[in-house]
Amino acid sequence: MTLSQSLTRLLALGALCLGLTAAPLAAQTEPHITFSDPVIEPMPYAVPDFVAENGGASQAARDIARVVADDLTGTGLFREIPAAAYISGISSFDAPVAYADWQAINAQVLITGAVQASGGSLSVKFRLFDVASGQPLGEGLQFNGPESGWRRMAHKVADAAYSRITGEGPYFDSRVVFVSESGPKDARQKRLAVMDYDGANVQYLTDSASIVLAPRFSPNGDRILFTSYATGFPRIYVMNTADLSTRVLDEQPGSMTFAPRFAPDGRTVVFSLERDGNSDLYTLDIDSGALTQLTNSPSIETAPSFSPDGSQIVFESDRSGAQQIYVMPASGGEPTRVSSGKGRYGTPVWSPRGDLIAFTKMADGRFYIGVIRSDSTEERLLTASFLDEGPTWAPNGRVLMFTRESEGASGSATLFSVDVSGRNLHQVTTPGPASDPAWSPLLP
Repeated sequence: MTLSQSLTRLLALGALCLGLTAAPLAAQTEPHITFSDPVIEPMPYAVPDFVAENGGASQAARDIARVVADDLTGTGLFREIPAAAYISGISSFDAPVAYADWQAINAQVLITGAVQASGGSLSVKFRLFDVASGQPLGEGLQFNGPESGWRRMAHKVADAAYSRITGEGPYFDSRVVFVSESGPKDARQKRLAVMDYDGANVQYLTDSASIVLAPRFSPNGDRILFTSYATGFPRIYVMNTADLSTRVLDEQPGSMTFAPRFAPDGRTVVFSLERDGNSDLYTLDIDSGALTQLTNSPSIETAPSFSPDGSQIVFESDRSGAQQIYVMPASGGEPTRVSSGKGRYGTPVWSPRGDLIAFTKMADGRFYIGVIRSDSTEERLLTASFLDEGPTWAPNGRVLMFTRESEGASGSATLFSVDVSGRNLHQVTTPGPASDPAWSPLLP
């Protein structure tokens, strides 16, 4: 299988089919987690190995249950009860649940499932149970797809459980494009790579012949924007994720283009263009090639990001004398300053929910990842270290991923994630140093 075929399958595996639709939340006694709670005690849950309904499904049944557990526990909102504590097991998907046995080990939620394998395909079905009330949580769900897509089906199961309990949108079944780094710090090689949200299934998209920066997914995940130094100067390229073909998006003689990002409609790109030592923001209509200048200032304007409805753009600028965050209409016009705290602010990116803007802050010799509302209220810092930068939002707007670089001459870049409350900070495992992550939309 070629690299492009492999990526295509990873990005669009078999159109996994949803079976039954989950019922809406109903009883007030149902297990539920709310992000706004000041203190969140992880919810204890059990997920026994899924039942293999035929011989060829045994390994997948075990693996899928483990990925579901990893997804849920990784949020910091759930605590898995180990199998050694189980009083009874699940030997049949349709057998009655012995609720008393699960109540005795303090499980609040039970997740059961079954897997069938046939002709290179898998069928995965699962149910959620409210252990305290002794009732199912909604209807069951079923997913179907190729055996190679077993991890995607596991993420879909975890997404359904997460959304059912928290009331939030899913995000496990998504991908992250990032810059994979290698070599010494003073001669670092960089190439584009893509992986599952949890660091699995890494695929390399470019070689290391030229430096690449700032990869960004299109709204439906079919293209990736990035900046490349292949010509010796920064230029914006667009890659088709189906066949990995690339082309220069914009050729402006005597200028450099960088920091691109798609508009929500996927037809427009906003970016920074530097000419004669000055950087301003422009938009480009991909189909017609029409270029529109949005800012005209002697200051440096860069790192633009559209609001989810496409009506506004947030960006960083030093027009006030220091690097700060501003918001302006998507068509240009007088910007409004958003940041007002001590220090410098950069790399702003609007949440998919439209409620918050994430940013990098530099103050007192440290770097922070923070969030703020577009009306300049409720600034909160979520992380702090020697160097944290470049946040990107999960599709549900509740988790951020970013680059953290360790201190010292040999320090290397790694990826971390943190939820929007500032809890549950943890490293995302990658094969080597990694930077500049960008989350995809939820996969189809």
